[in-house]
Amino acid sequence: MTIDISVFIPVDPDTAFALITEPERLRRWQTVAARVDLRVGGSYRWTIAPGHSAVGNFKEIEPGKRVVFTWGWEGPEAAEANPSTVAITLEPVEGGTTVRLVHEGLPGEQVAAHTEGWNHYLGRLEALATKGDAGADDWAAAPDPINELISAEATLAVAQRTLAALESSDMGLQTPCEDFTVAALVEHLVGSVVSIGKALGVDIDDDASASPEVRVADAAAATLDAFNARGLDGTIDMGFAELPAGTVANILNIEFLVHAWDFASATGRVLEVSPELSEYVLGLARNTIAPGMRGRTFAEETLVEESAESLDRLVAFTGRQVTKA
Repeated sequence: MTIDISVFIPVDPDTAFALITEPERLRRWQTVAARVDLRVGGSYRWTIAPGHSAVGNFKEIEPGKRVVFTWGWEGPEAAEANPSTVAITLEPVEGGTTVRLVHEGLPGEQVAAHTEGWNHYLGRLEALATKGDAGADDWAAAPDPINELISAEATLAVAQRTLAALESSDMGLQTPCEDFTVAALVEHLVGSVVSIGKALGVDIDDDASASPEVRVADAAAATLDAFNARGLDGTIDMGFAELPAGTVANILNIEFLVHAWDFASATGRVLEVSPELSEYVLGLARNTIAPGMRGRTFAEETLVEESAESLDRLVAFTGRQVTKA
């Protein structure tokens, strides 16, 4: 079975090619995280939505014109022996580029779901190319089912939008964390993700000259790749202690979502996060932040109304003051 969809975007073919192949641009419309080895025979892994990653290899690459790759979902049910194939062709037309996507070799029972998916994401590609922002992806907002690693991918998506909005003029601003400016908190967040990646056996080469969003996204993609491959069983040697793998995943969730709130608060921006996700992470935080950690890693819990939104209750639990305009 074959899916054949075309959309027009008001950019030239070279820009369109970058949008469909480069991780930093893929994250703006299609993926939470993306690893791309863009060469014939090279592989990719795209976390399309939390808990759902597509994997495959590139078969044809013509920069500015066409890219062809195998397609399959990662996991025990992945059809690795007989994956389907996606071909994206770029045709220059007046005022922009026609993007034609042809997905061949799908089993009949998967066509409807993949058609819905490609329509959704190509619509987001149109929005990005036209408006400059596709907006937060509703499909990444409240994963179901959910576990500590799926929620880590969802909180990463929230954090990346906040980080992508940071400007150079924001770097010196004070955050709700007393000891951190925005720039210092970026370093802290990158360092936390890199240290967890190192504990998982990943050697992450952090490029300090890259943007905050790229630094966190690159470190997080490698760390979560390794974590998903390892799973949540057993313990992880963090250097300072052996921690249950679930606790380490909880730490990633708290780092991504609470610091996303810190960045948004420091810069006067609104943090977009689903109540379901923040409620889930609040539960993880309650299972992770022990009383003995207060005064060292976390400040004392602050007071909010019991009826407060779950995100407010989460940040108050981590010791932050919640103020409403």
